[in-house]
Amino acid sequence: MILKNNSDLIIASNNKNKIREIREIFVDVFTNIYSLFDKNIDIEIEETGITFEENAIIKADTISKLTGMYALADDSGLEVYALGGAPGVYSARYAGEPCSDDLNNQLLLKNMQNINDRRARFTSSVVICAPDGEIISSYGHVEGEIKHELIGSEGFGYDPLFYSFELGETFGAASNKMKNEVSHRARALHNLAKKINKDND
Repeated sequence: MILKNNSDLIIASNNKNKIREIREIFVDVFTNIYSLFDKNIDIEIEETGITFEENAIIKADTISKLTGMYALADDSGLEVYALGGAPGVYSARYAGEPCSDDLNNQLLLKNMQNINDRRARFTSSVVICAPDGEIISSYGHVEGEIKHELIGSEGFGYDPLFYSFELGETFGAASNKMKNEVSHRARALHNLAKKINKDND
């Protein structure tokens, strides 16, 4: 993806932690980086894709067409090998509506009963859509396994159940700083930045 001079980026999110992370990684890539809030955009985008990348593209493409800017979006979730990759793209609503971290975790524990292979990974797909329709994407992963009970109160979602091989503890027991060092989204973002910088050398 060859960027034009003084290119701006809009992030298809209002998550403050996510926006800060993206700004830190792409500070030397884009001239200005905006959130949806910065541009007074309030929109619900239906994620109808069957993969993380498809959902990220849907969000980024919608915002890029709406604003005429480069737009970045991500989609991520937990993939359990013994469950065929579930909950996958349905991670946030695994137990149905209304969404609840507690209900999702309890359903996962129920579905993992009597399963010895508890290997799992968090996956993130990050996509940038250009105003001319060009798309560039990248993936990031962090490997681990599902514990038999909730451990730790940090983080959110499946963090208390996901034991990171690299950290030697669950994401729920790790500090945000430690978790971010092996974060699947951070890895995807760094990989994407490297691709763009290489194209623009």
